[in-house]
Amino acid sequence: MRYEPISPAFFIRNRENLRGLLKPNSMVILRANDIYPTNADGTMAFKQNSDLFYLTGVDQEDTTLVLMPDAVDPNEREILFVKETSELIAIWEGEKLNKEQARAATGVERIEWSGSFDGFLHRMVPQVEHIYLATNEHLRASVVVETANARFIKDCQSRYPLHRYERLAPLLHRLRITKDQEEVKQLQRACDITEAGFRRLLGFIKPGVGEWEIEAELLHEFVRRGSRGFAYAPIIGTGKNACVLHYVENDKICQDGDMVLMDVAAEYAGWASDLTRTVPVNGRFTKRQRDVYDSVLRVFHGANGILRPGNTPMEYQKQVIELMERELVHLGLFSAKEAAAQGPDKALVKKYFMHGTSHHLGLDVHDVCPPHEPFAEGMVFTIEPGIYIRGENMGIRLENDVVIGKDGNFDLMRNIPIEAEEIEELMNAGR
Repeated sequence: MRYEPISPAFFIRNRENLRGLLKPNSMVILRANDIYPTNADGTMAFKQNSDLFYLTGVDQEDTTLVLMPDAVDPNEREILFVKETSELIAIWEGEKLNKEQARAATGVERIEWSGSFDGFLHRMVPQVEHIYLATNEHLRASVVVETANARFIKDCQSRYPLHRYERLAPLLHRLRITKDQEEVKQLQRACDITEAGFRRLLGFIKPGVGEWEIEAELLHEFVRRGSRGFAYAPIIGTGKNACVLHYVENDKICQDGDMVLMDVAAEYAGWASDLTRTVPVNGRFTKRQRDVYDSVLRVFHGANGILRPGNTPMEYQKQVIELMERELVHLGLFSAKEAAAQGPDKALVKKYFMHGTSHHLGLDVHDVCPPHEPFAEGMVFTIEPGIYIRGENMGIRLENDVVIGKDGNFDLMRNIPIEAEEIEELMNAGR
């Protein structure tokens, strides 16, 4: 088995917490993602709807969860519809969950085959007043493909136009923003696998190595340790490529004297980690590289100190920008006088540091959250400042994942080398 089983108690807790947020006389309907086509008869690898996985742990297509907390019959308050398996499916695709397996994995007592869903819906919808349906309301989402949940919204509203429809997304954003200890456990596993991959690279990177070869080393290490692979498309940029924030070609050769930025991490059991490290290709920082690296590292440590309960994302980013401004002046990229004269948009700073410092992390790499929610204990964030000097073909970013705690943050990547001296020592061991 690739992953250790997750206790169904986790999913039971999640469903119970959701029920506490629903209006009286409500029904929740949440459908699995589709298997998306590529070309001809090809398909992409299946990726489950994160909300459905959060509530059930089921990682297969053609799955529907229905919750009706106020149903008169207790047997109708929680039902999971799963794809009916068969010998033919087992031969061609592999076995799907049977009813007993689905019950054991999810803690849902009533399991039905997906083919019975429409008849059940027609019988039960007239008995409720509110219907909660799922939409993708992530602030950075750009959805151009119609999802299974989007199709169902149109179908349900067409068939039952006089019901009161509610948004499920804000409720699940509210729940998922704070991580259960089971989630922290899975996130730590993902981070530990990422650590193994990064340590492997430190003895591998040298002049003449291809960016794609670094990617291959990481993929092999991640998969052999139980991950399905990358938590997101890997970014491995050497020299000027490190200044392209979402560089994913990974097709250049690492040159002596350059640095290589690696924003790449493993997933585990559906949860994502998110790491960035930047190292010298030849194993030794030049003075300039070390100066810029140390500036990024100081901002990293400073950001960790202010990513604390009660602070807000907008105020936090402003405070990090102030930290970065001092470092950019120190590096001679602009003067203190120029810094004082710039407007409130901090254009001089954003020329060299143009992205946010932190984002939520969980089942999604950029995990869901209510907008402008203050930081609170139990949330998991990345911390990823960077300095990008295109005129010098140098981009340096450092990133770890932390759990916000009452008295201090817990760094899930605390064992992954980040200090320049340790990186040099490990890169040059045995050379």
